[in-house]
Amino acid sequence: MAPFRARLVVSFVASFVASFMIPAHAAEFIPNPSFVPKADTYICPNSPGGAVECYLEAVAHLYTMCRNVKSIEIIEWGYEKSTEGTNGAKSEYCIDKHRLSMVRPYQAALKEATPNPAAVDGLRGLQELWLKSLAELKWNPGETDDEYKARVTKPYEVFTERATAVRAVMVAAKEKAPPTADKGKKSKPATPPPKSKSAT
Repeated sequence: MAPFRARLVVSFVASFVASFMIPAHAAEFIPNPSFVPKADTYICPNSPGGAVECYLEAVAHLYTMCRNVKSIEIIEWGYEKSTEGTNGAKSEYCIDKHRLSMVRPYQAALKEATPNPAAVDGLRGLQELWLKSLAELKWNPGETDDEYKARVTKPYEVFTERATAVRAVMVAAKEKAPPTADKGKKSKPATPPPKSKSAT
């Protein structure tokens, strides 16, 4: 690798990874299920609002962050050496960090979807897939460049399918929900007209 290119890669890696730095005590926080993340945070910057929507966006967004870090490691070290020693430390840190940062959005999404069992099951399945996809960002010995890129790109398609399914069951449940108008309230009896005085 040419000296200029090496300096460029190292500089880019340093600035990219710096954005993931968090205080050491962050691992000690206790998740609050009632927390609903704001849509303008880095977890779900383009979410239209709501805990479920924030989580659905965060799945692909945070996966992309760690995939980019792994890509930088591969550019710097090559596929075969990208997992040797501490060469993969940055991507491992990214994965550990975002497993942690996803806890509260995931719990908030489950809480919002709780009245809908199908939506809850969909969210749980998506969370399992997301965790599995993060763990599989490592290069597998024997994979070609095209095979690796195709494999780590495939989860996006499944993320989209699962998110679409969750949104569909959420919408269907709202459409089936009974109206909340004052349907069950008894109407008050009409007030009888005042009696007219009899003529004397």
